[in-house]
Amino acid sequence: QIRAAFLRFFEERHGHRRLPSAPVRPRGDPRLLFVNAGMNQFKPIFLGTVHPRSELAQHRRVVNSQKCVRAGGKHNDLEDVGRDTYHHTFFEMLGNWSFGDYFKEKACSMAWELLTEVYEIPRDRLYVTYFGGDPSLGLSADEECRDVWLRLGVPASHVLPFPLKDNFWEMGDTGPCGPCTEIHYDHVGGGRNAAALVNQGSPDVVEIWNLVFMQYSREVEGNLLPLPQHHVDTGMGLERLVTVLQNKRSNYDTDLFTPILDAIHKGCRAPRYQGLVGNADVGRVNMAYRVVADHVRTLCVCITDGIYPGFSGAELVLRRILRRAVRFCSEVLQAPPGLLASLVPAVVDVLGDAYPELTRNANQIKDIINENEAAFLSSLERGRRIIERTVQQMEPSTNFPAEVAWSLYGSLGFPLDLIDLMLEEKGISLDSAAFNKLALEDAKRKAGGPQAGQPGNTNTHLDVHSLAWLQGSNVPATDDSPKYAYVLGQHGHYEFSPCQATVLMLYRDQSLHKEVGAGQRCGVILDRTNFYAEQGGQDSDQGYMIRVGQQDVLFPVESVHLCGGYVIHEVTAVETLRAGDQVQLFVDEARRLACMRNHTATHLLNFALRRVLGASTEQRGSHVTPERLRFDFDTKGHVTVEQLQQVEQVVQDLIQKNEVVHMAEVPLTLARRVQGLRAVDEGYPDPVRIVSLGVPVENVLTCDSKAAMQTSVELCCGTHLLQTGSVEDLAIISERQLVKGISRVIAVTGGQAKEAREVGQCLAMEVDSVSLRMKQRITSIPEMQNLSKEVGQLTKVVASTAMPQWQRKDLQTILKALQRTANTAIKKLELQQAEKVAQILLAKYCNQPVIIDTIPADSLSILMKVVNQLCDKSPGTSVLLLSPQASGEVLCACQVSKSCLPAFSAADWAVAVCTQMEGKAGGSPIVAKGSGNAKGMQGALTTALEFAQSKL
Repeated sequence: QIRAAFLRFFEERHGHRRLPSAPVRPRGDPRLLFVNAGMNQFKPIFLGTVHPRSELAQHRRVVNSQKCVRAGGKHNDLEDVGRDTYHHTFFEMLGNWSFGDYFKEKACSMAWELLTEVYEIPRDRLYVTYFGGDPSLGLSADEECRDVWLRLGVPASHVLPFPLKDNFWEMGDTGPCGPCTEIHYDHVGGGRNAAALVNQGSPDVVEIWNLVFMQYSREVEGNLLPLPQHHVDTGMGLERLVTVLQNKRSNYDTDLFTPILDAIHKGCRAPRYQGLVGNADVGRVNMAYRVVADHVRTLCVCITDGIYPGFSGAELVLRRILRRAVRFCSEVLQAPPGLLASLVPAVVDVLGDAYPELTRNANQIKDIINENEAAFLSSLERGRRIIERTVQQMEPSTNFPAEVAWSLYGSLGFPLDLIDLMLEEKGISLDSAAFNKLALEDAKRKAGGPQAGQPGNTNTHLDVHSLAWLQGSNVPATDDSPKYAYVLGQHGHYEFSPCQATVLMLYRDQSLHKEVGAGQRCGVILDRTNFYAEQGGQDSDQGYMIRVGQQDVLFPVESVHLCGGYVIHEVTAVETLRAGDQVQLFVDEARRLACMRNHTATHLLNFALRRVLGASTEQRGSHVTPERLRFDFDTKGHVTVEQLQQVEQVVQDLIQKNEVVHMAEVPLTLARRVQGLRAVDEGYPDPVRIVSLGVPVENVLTCDSKAAMQTSVELCCGTHLLQTGSVEDLAIISERQLVKGISRVIAVTGGQAKEAREVGQCLAMEVDSVSLRMKQRITSIPEMQNLSKEVGQLTKVVASTAMPQWQRKDLQTILKALQRTANTAIKKLELQQAEKVAQILLAKYCNQPVIIDTIPADSLSILMKVVNQLCDKSPGTSVLLLSPQASGEVLCACQVSKSCLPAFSAADWAVAVCTQMEGKAGGSPIVAKGSGNAKGMQGALTTALEFAQSKL
């Protein structure tokens, strides 16, 4: 009812347009992990980049309730959630906006009317703050806002000025900003004056509503310019408002949370929620209630809006949120698995009316939560045992070993904060310095590719003597066929078969060993493995191994290499490892799947390039990682924008068809006969593996088959998807010539490709918007300069952002033309302005030999043009002009008549004048320019005249 009353008030009483909440997945803003404020979707209006013909541009007054998530990034509340009664990862932001319509008077009076008349909050409990000014920025106090509140009847003792940090709102380092006014509520009341507690962090006096008046724009140089249009952006957290109106002191005691807390109590063995915090909350039971109630709301909203728990960006943050909630469910609340998903109906009851998409997706949310919970619980159980066992074996008062923590972090996906928490409960701390060192080594190894961390190579690349010894001792080559043992299970999920193996030999510092001690890094040679070793341009698998019967010691596998038929697993030995040990192998499935997706996509791309650019297009190299794929090929000329689009289209058609990917091992001689076979010039094993899209391998091998001419058939040892549909999407985000005749493309797939397209569309709209504004007749130089700056900034963003390459090239062409248009227009406007000023000065000085004056000019370039115009129209005159700027700087430009040379030099004249103003100058004998400080301007004018008289 409270939420609906807010929306109804602005919609029905005050003519606002009610808009639905934007999804919490930001559209086309790579800088944001989640939508974290109501204003995110209106950014283009504030920045002035909105497309004039878009629906967004038509809005004048708007009201909505926005779903917001603050976790990860700048607003990171995750670790605070649960410790107190007011932090949340998900909250609702009630807001009303004006885009160039009403301003301070109307915004404040509507807010006051809603709070005091509709919600009937006692006036004596409300305090308002306003911006008290900032002399260093040249900003005076916002007395206009103060007077509005006083006229509305707010007592002067309740209207309080505050400095920049409290009452001046900025979107970022640059862009729209302005003073704001906040409304605070005193929970205690009783006729007291609580003015001294406002903005002091007191739990008794809390801010409930912030009204921002956007009237300035902060430029790159840091100065503030007035905005051509004033906007209002207000935000009020629903949770706080409900707390006030339901007369509670904790957000969790309101009916936004109580139904969820009741559902938690029903589903677990813990006592009821009592609202306790800190030391009073024995066993952290109440904290667990708050964590789970908050996090399940966030999970429901994010999953509905297309953010699923994953491995990077927002997905990674959501995975941490889910795992934190699961841990509190199982460990603190002693709840059986499935509690988290069982809370979804309670969340839908509370939020479903306002956000109907939650009701539609309830079953899908439950499935995704259950699936992720099951995966984490097994890791959690194993991780707990590993920590217990390690702690028992540790010497008293020592730090927890970094290599064990690293194996938990890297192999089981344990968040670092979770490891810290589990150790904190045991009164132990982690050896952070050693852990950071391991993390740094890992980052270096990833960043540097094959050359990185050379010491590592001494453990993974067998030297010639060791190789000869292994072969001479009849140590069998590793059977790595289990790396292909996976199937497509129900719901389209890949299931990877388990693998057990025996340690045959260990390799360290270029020598073979039967045993390697704890804490050492070594290469492990096994009789069989399901790990993919780096080859054929595909990155190696990662994961971990455990000893059979010893579930609680993890040996992380950091990289895998193939050497003379032996597969060497680079491992950190957490405990002593010996030849003969039986181990179970666990591949990092998410990483493997990402490589499979990108490798199959590489084959689709290879086929599409050949289809679009011609049959003579040959592969020159490729590299597949979990994040992206790189493909080099020979080409006769530059790849055009149209060709890039066609290549993407061919790939998308193959993805849509969801073709089966057929794979089989065949004798090399037989494989070589296939017409149209794609193979790189390298040595292939015999038998060799053929990967064929849509056509079974046996059909490809028949004598007269032309199948390989019509589809992708390649020799390849890589791991692939079983159907092309799992690629989902492919976007080429970079294409350039390496050398003449060889091009390189980089592409992304799946969700990353979708994101690249969204970003591309948003940037295209921004460019379109600038184009339209450029066509309007602009007569103001600062306005045209701002447009020119905007084009420059957009050019940088377009060049550096991951987006479809064909679109990047298109936009770069448009932006180049726009920059030329803007530069020409600025020159033209400056000339027109200079001509006008020159005419006035000519009339004023009428053919005098020297003109010295001060004039207003927006830039040194305009000042110089005025000087040039004067000298052109009056060739016998020498001119020096000064122009004081708002910043306190004075610009100086001068030109000397040729008839006065060489006795009179413009450069010397400018230096004499600018030195008087503690500045600098330079130029030639004819023209010169410089700048100085306003304090010395009067003295500079005298110096200018005396200098000229002495030379003439």
